[in-house]
Amino acid sequence: MLRFCLLGVVLLFLVPSPVSAGFYPNSSAIPPDLRRNATENVWNSFMNFTGCHAGMKVNGLYKLKQYFQHFGYIRQTLPKNFTDDFDDILKNAVETYQRNFHLNITGELDELTLKHVVMPRCGVPDIVNGTSTMHNGRRRTYEVSFSGKGPRFHAVKRYSFFPGEPRWPERNRDLTYAFDPRNSLTEEVKSVFSRAFVRWAEVIPVTFTRVEVFSISDIRIGFYSGDHGDGEPFDGVMGTLAHAFSPPNGHFHLDGDENWIVSGDVGGDRLLSVTAAVDLESVAVHEIGHLLGLGHSSVQDSIMYPTITTGRRKVDLTSDDVEGVQYLYGPNPNFNGSRSTPPPSTQQRDTGDSGAAGGIDGSRPVLTSLLMSTVGLFLLYL
Repeated sequence: MLRFCLLGVVLLFLVPSPVSAGFYPNSSAIPPDLRRNATENVWNSFMNFTGCHAGMKVNGLYKLKQYFQHFGYIRQTLPKNFTDDFDDILKNAVETYQRNFHLNITGELDELTLKHVVMPRCGVPDIVNGTSTMHNGRRRTYEVSFSGKGPRFHAVKRYSFFPGEPRWPERNRDLTYAFDPRNSLTEEVKSVFSRAFVRWAEVIPVTFTRVEVFSISDIRIGFYSGDHGDGEPFDGVMGTLAHAFSPPNGHFHLDGDENWIVSGDVGGDRLLSVTAAVDLESVAVHEIGHLLGLGHSSVQDSIMYPTITTGRRKVDLTSDDVEGVQYLYGPNPNFNGSRSTPPPSTQQRDTGDSGAAGGIDGSRPVLTSLLMSTVGLFLLYL
């Protein structure tokens, strides 16, 4: 892979500064003027396409094609100047989407399919290089056919990885993480991520240690708004909530325009059902799965399921998640298959500021090309 290290410092000044997201202990703490109704989801206009099917032409349908292309259901090599025709390209994309999410496979834009499409979700594609990272009901991976002949099933697996099964090398299983200092996050917010990391550390022989120097950490966490230099701009309230990159990249970005709930106590809070507020730990646990090498799962209760409803807190790993990550790293010898106490905080250490910007590991995985522009990898540093 080509990399442009020398351009990183120059282009840094072209990247917007990250923003400070809204963090609240519960939805009732969100100021009234910031309580954004869930109908403001940038994708909700897709509901206007309910009932559309092959052979129709509807104004704006090209935007739905762009959505499906972004998440891998339409070949990335096709130009983005789609038409408003409901053609075979869109029909194949809809059928594959319905198959991935266990919906009725009709190839038509029925109400249930579109309600699923507009749900807030992770920004990582479900299909990478023509291969689905999700499974059908019998948990088999399949190769996607863009010719309209349907999926070609192959190797049976119970969990999902990125192409090539990237993972952190054995020499580096004591991972460090740091927060973009421009976000000015509170300790309460940082502790949410600490809890999320521990949930994975409990089941595999990998540790996560918080450090203060962003430039030299293995995992770099930041909240950003809109176009933030990696070729994958955030889209405002709801829509795409976050995205993270497969090993050994380590970049973990969250949408700074969201209202994030940080207390972990969202049960019974009815305001969450009408307010665009998302449980931060739920999203963090999911994205850490990507950082470790897991792809998306079609098992709805699993952490690695791509979507999350507002107001739902989902932080406990399922057997699907555990088996997948243990395939990559092996089991933690201290893990007994259950958790009886809340996860402790991860360690924290001060490594000292070396004053130098850190580089990215040379062995970039396939997914990186879908999520980050090559230059963008070097824009985020101190």
